[in-house]
Amino acid sequence: MNYYLTLVGILFLYMSSWFTYAWIKKRNDVADVAWGLGFVIMAWSSFLISNQISWRPLLVNLLVTLWGLRLAWHIYQRNRNKGEDYRYLEWREQWGKWFYLRSYFQVFILQGIMLFLIVTPVLLINKDIGSTTTALDIIGLVVWIIGFFFESVGDWQLSQFIKNPTKKGKIMQSGLWHYSRHPNYFGEVTQWWGIFLIALSLPHAWLTIIGPLTITTLILFVSGIPLLEKSFAGRTDFEEYKKKTSIFLPLPPKNQ
Repeated sequence: MNYYLTLVGILFLYMSSWFTYAWIKKRNDVADVAWGLGFVIMAWSSFLISNQISWRPLLVNLLVTLWGLRLAWHIYQRNRNKGEDYRYLEWREQWGKWFYLRSYFQVFILQGIMLFLIVTPVLLINKDIGSTTTALDIIGLVVWIIGFFFESVGDWQLSQFIKNPTKKGKIMQSGLWHYSRHPNYFGEVTQWWGIFLIALSLPHAWLTIIGPLTITTLILFVSGIPLLEKSFAGRTDFEEYKKKTSIFLPLPPKNQ
């Protein structure tokens, strides 16, 4: 129990530090950068606390580090030299005098809770070094690689599209976005299911299914796809895109 309580304490200090930084910078969207880095911090903190060295924890921690650093850098580059993200600007207006208190609990602490739930398979892997390689390890790694491809390539394709002045105001519909309206989100979710599959080689690992279930729920029903879809709702080009393109799973476009 001390293992998990210590990690909760580390995460609490980490998110509180980012809240302080957001207060100083006057922009809460730094929480988006903190998201990916938080998983890296939790992965290596749990690895050091467990004081056990084995190939499975090292592999998974490297996967989480690659994912977390890439995502944090991508978001930092996307937000650099721009104003605060519109979502946080709306909350800044809506919350009024309670803005800082609600920011602390509803943005940073809540994000920390979600992060802890999602990272549970990694925490278990670092705590229990487990046995030799199993088929689930290999399957999980392959699933993770597929997810990383969709998220990283999808993000890169979208960033190149946005940088192209001839595409300004248009909807991205090429590359991976030809098969899914949110290939990057599909990739993010898939990676966490891959890590869960690797964890399944360990005793009682089925309990950590809370991790991939949490990120899947957030992406599909809460803060991921619903918010983005809402921001484009009503546009003729987007409505046409919706009719022929899968919302999440990469699938061949429907014939119109």
